[in-house]
Amino acid sequence: MLQGRSGLVTRGLRRLGMTIATASLVVVAAGTAQAAPITFNANLEPEATGATGSGFVRVVYDDLAQTLAIDTTFSGLSGTTTVAHIHCCTATPGAATVGVAVTPGTLPLFPVGVSGATYSTVIDLTQQSSFTSAFLNNFGGGTPAGAEAALLAGMYAGTAYFNVHSTAFPGGEIRGFLAVPEPGSLLLLGTALATLAARRRRD
Repeated sequence: MLQGRSGLVTRGLRRLGMTIATASLVVVAAGTAQAAPITFNANLEPEATGATGSGFVRVVYDDLAQTLAIDTTFSGLSGTTTVAHIHCCTATPGAATVGVAVTPGTLPLFPVGVSGATYSTVIDLTQQSSFTSAFLNNFGGGTPAGAEAALLAGMYAGTAYFNVHSTAFPGGEIRGFLAVPEPGSLLLLGTALATLAARRRRD
């Protein structure tokens, strides 16, 4: 079982640009370490010329519960809110735009018609409805487990961003690329990828 997991973890880490030596260390650790939530942060800044507003978002991935907890605070938008999402995965870390990954329409109960708010939600990543069909099929291989793995890899690679859209800027007023975790979180990433590998094998 560990050998099968190792192959998937190694391939996943290679996609993130890590060396084989580093990948091997993570693979070995993934066989013994216990998983723990991984936290990603981002400052929210204007996405387009003329946009205003600022904020902060924290996204916590829990591979045991298979959830994504999102907590954000923002204010000063030039328009009022319409929708919010997590987009993934851009071709270049920290740059460019890409389609929505989580969730179709907008995040659950995201406040509409305000220029600032504090918002929290928890997304169940085992549900197909948590992902857009485009992300599910183009990045996730058509399964929630695949989409979960792709989203985690994208967040770690710095190619996923949280985006708040407004009436003034329907394409997005403020956004922030989710920060790569500290080096100490590399072990947690390896463990999470190993867990996802086992789930995908079962599916």
